[in-house]
Amino acid sequence: MSVFTIKKRDGRVVSFEASKIKRAIEKALRAIRADERAAGFLFGQVMDAVTQQFSGQTPGVEDIQDVVERTLIRNNFADTAKTYILYRQKHAEIRGVKKLLGVDDDLKLSVNAIKVMQRRYLAKDENGHVVETPAQMFQRVARSAAAVDKKYGKTDAGETEKEFYKAISNLEFLPNSPTLMNAGLKLGQLSACFVLPVDDSIQEIFGALKYMALIHQSGGGTGFEFSRLRPQGDIVKSTKGIASGPISFMRVFDVATEVVKQGGRRRGANMGILNVEHPDILEFITAKSREGFLTNFNLSVAATDRFMKDVKANRKYPLINPRTGEKEGELAARNVFDLIATMAWKTGDPGMIFLDEINRHNPTPQLGALECTNPCGEVPLLYFESCNLGSIDLARMVVPGGSRIDWKKLRKTVRTGVHFLDNIIDANKFPLPKIRRMTLANRKIGLGVMGFAEMLIKMGIPYNSRKAVAIAEEVMGFIVKEARQRSVELGKERGSFPRFRGSIWDGRTYPAMRNATVTTVAPTGSISVIAGCSSGIEPLFALSFLRNVMEGTRLLEVNPLFEEAAKRGGFYSETLMAEIARTGSIQNSAGIPREIKRLFVTAFDIKPEWHVRIQAAFQKYTDNAVSKTVNLPPDSSPDTVKKIYRMAHKLQCKGITVYRYGSKKEQVLTLGYAMRKERGEPEQGYVCADADYAGGCPTPFACNS
Repeated sequence: MSVFTIKKRDGRVVSFEASKIKRAIEKALRAIRADERAAGFLFGQVMDAVTQQFSGQTPGVEDIQDVVERTLIRNNFADTAKTYILYRQKHAEIRGVKKLLGVDDDLKLSVNAIKVMQRRYLAKDENGHVVETPAQMFQRVARSAAAVDKKYGKTDAGETEKEFYKAISNLEFLPNSPTLMNAGLKLGQLSACFVLPVDDSIQEIFGALKYMALIHQSGGGTGFEFSRLRPQGDIVKSTKGIASGPISFMRVFDVATEVVKQGGRRRGANMGILNVEHPDILEFITAKSREGFLTNFNLSVAATDRFMKDVKANRKYPLINPRTGEKEGELAARNVFDLIATMAWKTGDPGMIFLDEINRHNPTPQLGALECTNPCGEVPLLYFESCNLGSIDLARMVVPGGSRIDWKKLRKTVRTGVHFLDNIIDANKFPLPKIRRMTLANRKIGLGVMGFAEMLIKMGIPYNSRKAVAIAEEVMGFIVKEARQRSVELGKERGSFPRFRGSIWDGRTYPAMRNATVTTVAPTGSISVIAGCSSGIEPLFALSFLRNVMEGTRLLEVNPLFEEAAKRGGFYSETLMAEIARTGSIQNSAGIPREIKRLFVTAFDIKPEWHVRIQAAFQKYTDNAVSKTVNLPPDSSPDTVKKIYRMAHKLQCKGITVYRYGSKKEQVLTLGYAMRKERGEPEQGYVCADADYAGGCPTPFACNS
C-alpha cells in the first residue's frame, strides 16, 4: 500500500494506522448485531479504495471515513453505514463542545472529562487560558513524581517517568486532585487530606483557622475534632465570661471556608467531629437542621464501643466536660442514637465514626490515639498529618473480553501506585513545617480503587450478591498484600518510615516498611470522571442520564457497558435510552431481559444492607478507612438509618454515612422521579448530574479526592 501518512483534524501528519479502520467497521457491525466476520472483507475493500484514490498522497481523517461509508453502502451494508454515519456525527458534535472549552484533547477523553480537566487541573496562564493538553498534564505529573528517584541514588529517572506516565495516561491509576493540579508547578502542594488540632484557647482556635485557610488555598481538605473545646455556658477564667461552645466556633470555620477558594479552582471541604460524650453533643447532632448552617462541613459523631453497647442495653452514659475531665450530666444512649439516625435521615448529617475500631488498627499507637479523619472519612490521621491518595480503575483490570481479573496487570499497577505515592511525599511542598515533619515521620499513603461497579458488570456479577462481597475481599486482599510488599521493598532501599520502631509493623514479619499505611478507599469524584468509571466502590448511580457539561449544555450519557449489552441483546434504541434517563434505572422497564436487570442495578435499586456489606468487605483489607455512602430513596425511614449504623459497627466498619435523596437542597444529582412534596406527584424530568459527579453522596464537596 502506498498511503503511509494521514492528516489529523488539528493539521498534524501522523503514521496511518489501518487497524483503526478495521476496529471501526467491527464496532459498527456489532452495534446492529451483524456478522462481524464480514469486517475482514469490508476492510479489504476499504483499503483497496484508499490505495487507489490516495496513492502517493496524504488524505485527511474525513477523507478516509468517507471511503468507509461508501464501501459499506456499495456492499449493501446500509444499516451498518447508518450506524457509522451516526457515530461520525456524534463525535463531530463532541469535538465541537471540546473546541468551545478551549482544550486540545490529545488523549480522546470524554467531553465531561475534558470539562473537569479544563476547570480544575490543566495549567493556565495569567489570563486564565489553558496552556497544556491532558497528555502534557499527565507528563508533568509523572515527571515531577519520577524525579524523586534521583534523591535515592538513581542517576536517571527516565524509566520511572515512563512507567508513571503509562499508568496515568492509560487511566489505570490516577492520583488525588491536588497532585494533578499542582505537581511540577510553583504551588507544589500535593496532598488531599489533612487533620488539624483545635485546642481550647482563642489563640489555638484561630491558629487552626489560619492553617485551614492555607491548606484550602493549596487544594487540600481538612478534618477537625472539636471535642477539646469547653461546652457552651462553661466558665472562661481569663475573662470571667461564658464559653460559646464548639458549634459557634465551627460556624467561624465554615464562613472562612466559604470565602477561601482552593487554588482558585474549588471550594474547601471540612470534616467536623464531636465525641458522643461531649456536653454539647445534642446541639452538634441537630446543627444541620438549620437551613444553610455549616454547609462546608461533613459532620460525624465519634462513638465508642461502650456507647454502642449502652445503646443496645438502653442504658444512660456520662457526659464529660473536656476542661475539667469531670462528669457533667448523662443521657440515654438509645435516645441519642435515635436522634443521630433521625437527623442523618433528615439532613444527611451526622455520620458516625467508630473510635475503638479505628484505634484497633492505629499503625503508630506510640504516637497517640487517632481522633479525627479527613473530610470524607477515609483517612484517620494524627494531628498535623497529611496523606496522599491514588486510585486504580478496577474496570481496566479485567481481562479484555473475559470475565476474570488480570492479576498480573493489577499487581503491576499496585506496585507502580505505591512507588508513585511514596515519591509524591518527597516531591510535596507542604503548607506548614509541622505538617511536613509529621507526614515525613509516618509517610502514610492511601492506594485505593474506583470502577468496582464496572468490574463486577464485566465479570457478570450483580453488585448486591454474596459473590460481589467475595470479589471485594479477594481484590482488596490482593491489593493490600502487594502494596505492603512494595512498601517493604522501598523500606529496604530507602529506609523505613522514621517512626517504624514501636509501630504495629515493628516486630512482625516485616523487616522494613516504608509507609505506616498503604491502602485507602476514597470517594473518587473528579478522577473517576476523567477515567470514565464509577466512584470508589459505589454502585452505578444511573444507567442513562443527562450531564451538565457546561452552562446551557447537557449531553445524554449512557453507561457504555449497558449500551453494549443492549445492542448485543437487541433491545437498544435511542428512545429507550432517553426513557431510562427519566429514572436512571431499568428495573421497571419493559422488554429488558431479567438477567440484564439483575446485573445492571443502580444505587437506589440496592437494599441498604448490601451497601454496608460491600463497605465492610473492603474495610477488612484497608489500612486506613473506606469512604462509602449508603444511598437511600426519598421514602426511606429513620429506622432504616438505625439499622445501617448498627450493622456498620457490627461488621467492623470504621465509619458510616447515609444519604437519603432530597435531604439536602444543594445537590449535584437530580433524579427525574423525585416527588413534589407539596402535591405528592412525580416530577417530569430526567436524571441530571453535574460535571464532576461520579457516584456516592450527591453534595457539592463530598468527593474531594
